[in-house]
Amino acid sequence: MPRMTAAAAAVEILKLEGVDQAFGVPGAAINPFYRELKNVGGISHTLARHVEGASHMAEGYTRAKAGNIGVCIGTSGPAGTDMITGLYSAIADSIPILCITGQAPVSKLHKEDFQAVDIASIAKPVTKAATTVLEAAQVPGVFQQAFHLMRSGRPGPVLIDLPIDVQLTEIEFDPETYQPLPVYKPQANRAQAEKALRFLLESERPLIVAGGGIINADASDLLVEFAELTGVPVISTLMGWGTIPDDHELAAGMVGVQTAHRYGNATFLESDFVFGIGNRWANRHTGYNLEAYTKGRKFVHVDIEPTQLGKIFAPDFGIASDAKAALELFIEVAKELKAEGKLPDFSAWAASAQERKATLQRRTHFENIPMKPQRVYEEMNKAFGPETRYVTTIGLSQIAAAQFLHVYKPRHWINCGQAGPLGWTIPAAIGAATADPETPIVALSGDYDFQFMIEELAVAAQHKVPYVHVLVNNAYLGLIRQAQGGLGINFEVNLEFENINTPEIGAYGVDHVKVAEGLGVKAIRVTDPEQLGEAFEQAKKWAVEFQVPVVVEAILERVTNIAMSKTVDMSDVTEFEELATEAGHAPTAIKALRV
Repeated sequence: MPRMTAAAAAVEILKLEGVDQAFGVPGAAINPFYRELKNVGGISHTLARHVEGASHMAEGYTRAKAGNIGVCIGTSGPAGTDMITGLYSAIADSIPILCITGQAPVSKLHKEDFQAVDIASIAKPVTKAATTVLEAAQVPGVFQQAFHLMRSGRPGPVLIDLPIDVQLTEIEFDPETYQPLPVYKPQANRAQAEKALRFLLESERPLIVAGGGIINADASDLLVEFAELTGVPVISTLMGWGTIPDDHELAAGMVGVQTAHRYGNATFLESDFVFGIGNRWANRHTGYNLEAYTKGRKFVHVDIEPTQLGKIFAPDFGIASDAKAALELFIEVAKELKAEGKLPDFSAWAASAQERKATLQRRTHFENIPMKPQRVYEEMNKAFGPETRYVTTIGLSQIAAAQFLHVYKPRHWINCGQAGPLGWTIPAAIGAATADPETPIVALSGDYDFQFMIEELAVAAQHKVPYVHVLVNNAYLGLIRQAQGGLGINFEVNLEFENINTPEIGAYGVDHVKVAEGLGVKAIRVTDPEQLGEAFEQAKKWAVEFQVPVVVEAILERVTNIAMSKTVDMSDVTEFEELATEAGHAPTAIKALRV
């Protein structure tokens, strides 16, 4: 039997499980593992500037390509605690990443050793499993189990904590005989599929709600086939955006209290049956007024996690199943019903959804200086085509993006939907671009998100990771300011100050162009909306030429309120800005405005 260090065995297992890329920061307690990364070879490594950044890079890497599992690595103590945010955002969105940390020697674990912390206990609430390995011989089994857990059932992250002496201990391990454990995913049965379709047959105005579980299952093509077969319009959730192209005749928009379309909410409120697949009824989708969301309609809910069924509200019928397995059965049953002439004709209902899509629109075309954010998204629609992959996290910038941008493919909207940590966008974009360098990436940040982990731009410069980063700058914590309005305050959310080194930018404070250039990337500042298109074209050219990120900073008016519900009720959304009333008001809307 071959002998090697436990750390070498771990690296061999990573490779055998399909890992060829890792993100991290070395340190004393994880250096033996890094030595084996070098000696064993076969795994590329991207050195982050912040360990939290490494965890978000791993997330972006997983989210960009089906089958990927991002790996992030750090030393003991603060490295592990820094990665907790990445683990939280991964488990919240059902994203598998593997976090590997170094640790003090086993004999020192309870002696308050330098940078020794019980990271497994800290990480347990935000992982599927978190283990400090105390016996070197257990390392292969712990890593094998980690990949089994990450891929089985509802996907999610795992943390493995390796004391330094465990890493260095020699064990017997034969890579040639290793094989991954079988993956377990619950599957719907024929009787469940037939019952679910009966609800559809009894309805007049059905909708499919397509969630992120469909993308995780790599089943978007099946979702589109099922929708086309039955003629049922599709509402995508924020995490499911891209399961059906926005310009598809059955795409009915998004629903919710923030990241929603006027026409999507209007169509939902007219429905009488909702077929939820791979979604979890998140509150930004349903709102807190569940009566408004559920009244007058029946629900079938398909989710890979059995305990998710009935968690938010009790569906009329629940199925614990992987989305792909369920959709295959739904298609099989629907084809039989169609052959027997039993499928209803929903064409008039689907046409009504498209009529709302063509009439209930928000205005994007404004010529104001400083510019309104809506114009930025209009120009992005013109500049970036259907092959574009967008990456963003949270804030008014993300909410407006969901209202105005267009997505045409699964995994082309990379969004930290549930946790929403500021700073996530830059490292996640780096991870996504590393996973799929052929797909053009456009990241989107407000000024505060951009500043949180701005140092990671240097990582992209060092490792030649090109993408375009759109920065909308109003020198405000815009979403928090808007939320504070209901409390009658505007407190500690203003980022405005006069920069003594760049007086020409006035009250907008941080000179993002200088900072970005200092970190080794290119940047353009735009103050006139008529110059946005030219700036985006220049950014695309520079990204290719210099192989680094290119930041396009749009200087916005200080205060713009983006449409959302003040009462967290999807039936009660406030439109703060002018609506589209003529064709020129929304020139890049997915459907030409009909008045």
